[in-house]
This record gives sequence, structure tokens and C-alpha cells, in this order.
Amino acid sequence: MSPSIKGRDNVLSRAEVEGMIAEDKLIIIVDNKVLRLDAWIKFHPGGDMAIKHMVGKDATDEVNALHSQEARQRMSKFQIGRIEGRWINFVPPIQGGTFRPYCESEEETDEMELLISEVSSEDASAPPSPIFEPTEDMFGLRRRLSISTISSSISATPLSTTEAKRQTCVIDARTQQEIELDESKYPPLDVEHQEYITQKYRQLNERIRAAGLYNCNYSAYAVEICRYSLFFGLFVFFLKQSWFCLSGFFLGCFWHQLVFSAHDAGHMGITHDFQTDTVIGMIIADFLGGLSLGWWKRSHNVHHIVTNAPEHDPDIELMPFFAVSQRFFKSLRSTYYDRIMEYDAVAKVTVKYQHYLYYPILLFGRFNLYFLSWEHIYLGLGPKHGVGWWHRWFELAGQIFFWTWFGYGVLYLNIPGLWNKIAFVLISHMVTAPLHVQITLSHYAMSTADLGPLESFPQKMLRTTMDVDCPEWLDFFHGGLQFQAIHHLYPRIPRHNLRKTQKFVKEFCEDVKIPYAVFTFVDGNKEVIGRLADVARQARIFEECRKACAEQGVFTDHHHSH
Repeated sequence: MSPSIKGRDNVLSRAEVEGMIAEDKLIIIVDNKVLRLDAWIKFHPGGDMAIKHMVGKDATDEVNALHSQEARQRMSKFQIGRIEGRWINFVPPIQGGTFRPYCESEEETDEMELLISEVSSEDASAPPSPIFEPTEDMFGLRRRLSISTISSSISATPLSTTEAKRQTCVIDARTQQEIELDESKYPPLDVEHQEYITQKYRQLNERIRAAGLYNCNYSAYAVEICRYSLFFGLFVFFLKQSWFCLSGFFLGCFWHQLVFSAHDAGHMGITHDFQTDTVIGMIIADFLGGLSLGWWKRSHNVHHIVTNAPEHDPDIELMPFFAVSQRFFKSLRSTYYDRIMEYDAVAKVTVKYQHYLYYPILLFGRFNLYFLSWEHIYLGLGPKHGVGWWHRWFELAGQIFFWTWFGYGVLYLNIPGLWNKIAFVLISHMVTAPLHVQITLSHYAMSTADLGPLESFPQKMLRTTMDVDCPEWLDFFHGGLQFQAIHHLYPRIPRHNLRKTQKFVKEFCEDVKIPYAVFTFVDGNKEVIGRLADVARQARIFEECRKACAEQGVFTDHHHSH
């Protein structure tokens, strides 16, 4: 019987699911239910990319982490069948996975055993990367190894090969080294170990829920509102006193703090109602801050699913300014932006000095967010149908409101002189730079490797994300973003409960033998700068060796021509 005419409760084989994906159907697995999302993707308020990265995979943990109970219940109407037993993930088509058409006559005996052996020999040994605990300097080891790897790889490459092959050889050798480092620190990628981690992760979620940590602490938001009001009041006061630099400083503080509540709303962490939290988030982000919540949600949902994947995670795709992995030297194609991230002449210069440019560039981060927000709204990249059809127009109204009060009311009417205006804009926008440091801090020093489809969701999140240790009285400054590893495991836990959740997560990590990466703010910055310096050093050596090989190649060709 064709899989397309089977009932919702009929068991579908792996070959049948693969055949449907080969026909470009969007199939994911959630709680052993086979869901076909072709009709839903254009209505999905979280964007189309998040769904595409889950095709062919058991998305149970990702769906549970990012969706409310009501949303998960609504998904059942897209069920076309079910599976029995543990599902072994495919690599989604958007990530390069290939799928065979369904053939009913094909033998499926020993299919699972064959599949596991294939994954173990190929996908499970795909690129991993650094691991950390602030103990033995694994980063330092990685830096030392990178120089010898690049030099030995190039010297071992025959001069008769093309430059492209030389580059691929060097980068692949370095990537394999990162894989071995990850595999030495994290649990094995076999089915038994990863299933154990997954079940423990789900049990932990129930413990956290029973402890009431999903309940929003509204009294904490009363304190937040007082802080926001204080900063906004100081901004207005000093503006009226014509102390423009000080006024700009407090406006920047106001924006910096507001973003944390917009982040909460984007994850439905305030009222837990999608529409209500969306309105709250858009008022904060668009009307008061001039940034698009819709852009952030579309980008951020993908980030939570494919964290630190160079080809897929928009949060680390910052060429030509930063490269957090040598894999960017290959001019990778971004699946999110649907373009090649060229390792061009500009990148070859900036990447070599990126550890020096890191803080100066982040000072201007807010200006880039304006551009990305306008692009999202103008091109209509958000949902055009369903519950989110109105988002674009509400955000457009928010942008008009923001640039009316800020651009016209503040800059044009209340600040005289061009230099005063420029100083006000630069100060107010640069004060938000610690936010951009905070966001990048939790990921830039972490693994960028792909360990393959067998890796469980919780292990992947903990391998690619670090926490920042700080005193409790400083939590307001970090806004909950210092608990990024915990947040990535359970994105809908309100941020004021993340510190309480930390002890549960530490117990979980000890139980399943996964390193829990946590650094102080200063040490975390050192690790990030060290990682950027490591890649910059690789870029310099890579370029020098490439030039040396090219010169020797020219000499050799010239010699033989005579």
C-alpha cells in the first residue's frame, strides 16, 4: 500500500518515510508520530527554516523545547502515520542529505543494523570541535595543534594538485582534529548512550516543571519596569538639560535592558500565550527599540536548532568580519541567507586581525541589527498566513512609531548641531555593545563541529554553548543570557528562574557525563579572543603556505618547460 493512502495510526517503515522525503515532502517525527508539514510551513510563525532543518529527524525534543503544549497538540492534525521503536535520524535535505525513492519490493530486513553501521562509520565521525571546562587548556592544545596541522598538511600535499585541493586538504585535516577532540570529551555517539541522555533530559524537564520553574516570576518584572523607567527618565532629564552625551548614555542603557524582556517574550516566557507575548515583544523591540522581533524570532529559532553550525546558524555567519572556524576558509554556502559566504580579499584581511577587531566591530552591532530588521520587514520574510499574518504590518507600524519619536522627536527637534546629533547616536548605540559581547560570548569559543545525526539534542546544546558565572547581584546586567547553556536546553523557562534551574542541570551533566562549560565573564572573554586569535593565526599561516606553494609550483613548471 502506498504510504500516501495509509491511515494516521498505521505504522510507516523507514523506507516509506525516506521515499516521501525524496518526493520533497516535509516529514518530521514527534513523539513517534509522523507529521507531514507541507501545508503548515507557510503558516509557521517561527519561520520556514526551522522546519526544514528537522526534516527526516526525530524532532520531539526540539519541538517540546520551543513550543507550548497547545501548539504541540495542534500539530497532531498533520499526522499521517506513526513509527515503532527508536527513530534513527536522517540528515535533512537542506543540510545535504540524500534520499532514495520508495520501492515497495525492497527488502527491509536488518535495515536498522545496516543504518547504524553506516552512521557510525560516516556521520558519527563528522566534524566536532572544542570542549571546555576551565581546567586543562584544551583551547591552548587546539591552538598548538592548528599550526602543526596546517604546516604538515600543506607540506604533505603534492605541488601538482590544484590550489583548491590544497585548501580542502588543510581545512579537512584541521576539522578532523576538532572531531577527535570532541569525541575524547563527550559520551559516545552510539544509540544506547544517546538514548540514555535523551531520556534523562526528558526526566529532568519533568523535575523542573514540578519545581514550578516554568512559572513566570511577575514580581521580578515589577523591578524590571522600575529599572527601565529610571533609565528612560534619566535620558529625558539630561536631554532637557542639553547634556546630550549623558542623555545618550542612559538611552543606551534603556535599550540594553529592554532587549532582555523582548527575548523573554520571543520565547513565550512572560504570559506563555503566543499572541500576547508576541505583542509585548513587538512593542518592546519595534516601537521602543527600532528592531524587528519577527526577524529575531526567524533567525533565533534556527540558531536554537543548529547551534554553531557554520553552514546553517546565522548567529555565527558574520563573514567577512569574523570566522569562528577554519571551515569558513572554504567559502561556505549559508542555508539561512541562501548565499555563498565568500572568503574574499576583504575577509582574508579582516579575519587575520579579527581578535583585535572584535570589540571595535561589536560597538557598531546595533546598526547591523537595523539593517537586518528592515530587510526582514521589507522583503516580507515572516509568516504571511495563519496566526502570524499581521506581524509584518504591526512591525511596520512599530518602525514608523520608533523613527517618529527617536529620529524626528529626539534627534531632529531636540538636539541642535550635526556633531551633537552624531555624538548622541554613537554613544546611545555603542552603550549596547555589552549585549553583543554577551550573545557572542556563549558560542564563539564553543564547538562548531557536526557530530552527525545520532547526537542527541541535549548533548549538542551543551557542546556548543557555555554559561557565564557571575554574582547574583549582577544578574540584571547579563539579563539571563549568562545562562545560555541552560536556556538552550529549556528555552521557555523564564529567565528569572534560570539560576534556580542551574543546579538541576549540573546534576544532569554529572549523571550523563557531559562537560558543563562555565566561565567567569573575564575568562569567557579570554576564551573567545583566544578562539578568534587561533583562527586568525590559521588564516595567516594558511595564506603564507598557499603563497609558498604557488611560488614553488610556478618555479617547478618553469623548470620543466625548459
